[in-house]
Amino acid sequence: MDMLELKINDFLDRLGSSDAVPGGGGASALAAALGAALGTMVGSLTVGKKKYADVEEKIKDLMAEMTDLSGKLAACVNKDAEMFAPLAEAYRIPKDAPDRDEILEKCLRDAASAPFEIMELSCKAIELLEEFAVKGSKMVVSDAATGAVLCKGAIYGAAINVRVNTRLMKDREYAEYVDDRTYAMIAEYSDRADEVFNSFFYR
Repeated sequence: MDMLELKINDFLDRLGSSDAVPGGGGASALAAALGAALGTMVGSLTVGKKKYADVEEKIKDLMAEMTDLSGKLAACVNKDAEMFAPLAEAYRIPKDAPDRDEILEKCLRDAASAPFEIMELSCKAIELLEEFAVKGSKMVVSDAATGAVLCKGAIYGAAINVRVNTRLMKDREYAEYVDDRTYAMIAEYSDRADEVFNSFFYR
């Protein structure tokens, strides 16, 4: 099923149901896509204004990049579901099957890859939102700040879904490598999102 074809209420109903997908990863991807779209909104309300003529071309570039990011994040709603499905099947393999561990390990890696990508894309969205907050119309800085908060939440939500898989991996060296990169993104981009939020909320 294409999650992006669902109406909002249907998506929410499915998210709240006993179905395994969409889950936390898909919800995180959607939150970040919404945050990214708010950045594009800031650009749309900046372009064409005489006051911001000197940054108009830069804003257009940011909008193009953010639109691409928002699309990639939306696609991750489905990707997260697609990567989880084989893992659910792998757990049904008999424990005495000789290839169970190998199959399970691969499925765990794949299942972690989608939320990890969501994290990376969300971090990039925060970078762009920083620029929208500085260069965009002051009338809609609040939307850039809202976008940053949504992307921060997406990073945390996706990180949980990375960790739930890495903690079960037998290849601890690989798991720790992924975890370290995950922790680093949380540390850096949580602060950067907070700065965008604070620049509006406490000014």
